[in-house]
Amino acid sequence: MKTTWALGGLCLVLVMMLMGTGLLMLLAYQPFPELAYESVQTLESQFIFGRMIRSMHYFAANLLVILMFCHVLRVFFTGGYQGKRRLNWIIGVCVLSLVLLSCFTGYLLPWDQTAFWAVTICINMFDYVPGGSFLKGLVITSNGVSEKTLQLFFTLHTSLIPAALILCLGTHFWKIRRARGVVIVGQNFLENDPPPAMVKTNPNLLLREGVAALVLLAFVMVLALFFDAPLDTQANAGLSPNPAKAPWYFSGFQELLLHFHPFVAVCVIPGLLFSFLVYLPFKPGDNQGVWFISDTAKKAGTAALFFSVIFTPVLILLDEYAIDFQAVFPGIPPIVSTGALPFAMIFILVLVLHFGMKKKYDLNPEETFQTSVIFMLMAFIILTLTCAWFRGAGMKLMLGGA
Repeated sequence: MKTTWALGGLCLVLVMMLMGTGLLMLLAYQPFPELAYESVQTLESQFIFGRMIRSMHYFAANLLVILMFCHVLRVFFTGGYQGKRRLNWIIGVCVLSLVLLSCFTGYLLPWDQTAFWAVTICINMFDYVPGGSFLKGLVITSNGVSEKTLQLFFTLHTSLIPAALILCLGTHFWKIRRARGVVIVGQNFLENDPPPAMVKTNPNLLLREGVAALVLLAFVMVLALFFDAPLDTQANAGLSPNPAKAPWYFSGFQELLLHFHPFVAVCVIPGLLFSFLVYLPFKPGDNQGVWFISDTAKKAGTAALFFSVIFTPVLILLDEYAIDFQAVFPGIPPIVSTGALPFAMIFILVLVLHFGMKKKYDLNPEETFQTSVIFMLMAFIILTLTCAWFRGAGMKLMLGGA
């Protein structure tokens, strides 16, 4: 536990908490546009502990996304995706995708203004995806987000996604067991190595995981006791809030839409991200059980983190106030002037950092790869925070956002 911070177990606890609170909320919720919002209000005002149950569900969902992200980082930075754990990494990527999809489908169910327009923004991104018109037609009607959307999201959120999660999580933990447990920092066990010294699960692991689970449960309950889950006014398709933002875990992609052509922001960059996650376990190298590969890689990663914190806000400000590629290149198609051109510039910047760090710190290919990932990861976190915290009316940059 001391090398994993019990992140996987805590994620499982949150999933169980979400399923439990979700089942309780089903006693009041009605998945129809004319009844959904009122049923949420009824849950909070007329059911004993209804407000607290809904708040626990809300905070557990957001914490699950954060802890899943931290869990992925822990596995990545300790090489826990290599060797016999390759397939389990892919299963973990599926679990992460299901968690995000579950949060997204559940986001619409209160049927308030914030949720309605956040989902509308995300669904409209299908317009820029090849075959997106077909996918969009499966989700909405000609009038936009409607009863069809709500009932589809309700079905996915309450039955299909939980069933897939149970299957994937069961397989995930079984594969961990087959791989002789989690990656242990400082001990790299290869396929034919003799099994390491073992201790009994009970009480050595069970007690610690149990304490961590109880602390997490208490934390969520305290949050739910003092802070209510947000509930805006009832959804109104004729009145868009200003600004209308996607859920925070998709804010980074919404921020990309402000700087790149939609095809690049919605298709190219997410496609590259997904391809990276699938490719990662098949990349040459073996640094299992070593944090950040080496001390040299730690120094290079720290430098990359610093450069990302400096360069990303500067590039955002330049694009916001100084550079207009469409004005500079008026005769070039938008997909080139606001898509291929800025994307090529960012790609060149990453390449310069990649080879610059390799030369400065004398990094091997695996260390160089990790350094570049740290730079891009920090950049995406800054994009997410920028959209969530510093975008106000008209999606303009402003201190305090909206």
